[in-house]
Amino acid sequence: MYQEPSQKVDQPFSGRVFNVEVHAVTLPDGRTSRREIVRHSGGACILPLHDDGQVTMVRQYRKAFDCEMLEIPAGKLEPQELPLDCARRELSEETGLQASSFYLLTTLYPSPGYCSEALSIYLATGLTAGQAHPDDGEFLSCVTCPLEDLLDQVERGMIRDAKTMVALLLTARRLATREDHQPYGGEGQLHGGARG
Repeated sequence: MYQEPSQKVDQPFSGRVFNVEVHAVTLPDGRTSRREIVRHSGGACILPLHDDGQVTMVRQYRKAFDCEMLEIPAGKLEPQELPLDCARRELSEETGLQASSFYLLTTLYPSPGYCSEALSIYLATGLTAGQAHPDDGEFLSCVTCPLEDLLDQVERGMIRDAKTMVALLLTARRLATREDHQPYGGEGQLHGGARG
């Protein structure tokens, strides 16, 4: 297995969301090179699936692409926060929903070539409505759509957010391969105070 030992590390930028490190590394052939790395604490994402097959999404403006995007609820991990706790918090903050069950679909590395961010993607079921309370400076609206319509938007290139695409496709696959068609349970499910 190849590795690139860091001989020197500089941190030219420290921000609210991420830090930037510049590493002087030794390559496997002995030469030196430079790696620019974004250090991110990670986050959690939630696909809230209602009993009738509807999914609650959030629509918000993304400055990097200067457009609105339709995404699953998501947010950054707070210091020492576990991904499941972050998922519960973000689901409530952005949509007002509470879930009785969380199922870890996968952990995604969005940009491993330069960023350390890891996203835990959960399927949330057993939903009850409440009052949303977005973070200060966060402007978004909730949209509820049938899962099949969202999958169609993925295929037509209307949904381009990677975490949302992965969550939708994995949820559809799980639903298609289940034989009992009962509410989620069994291996991988996280209940109540369980950690994940």
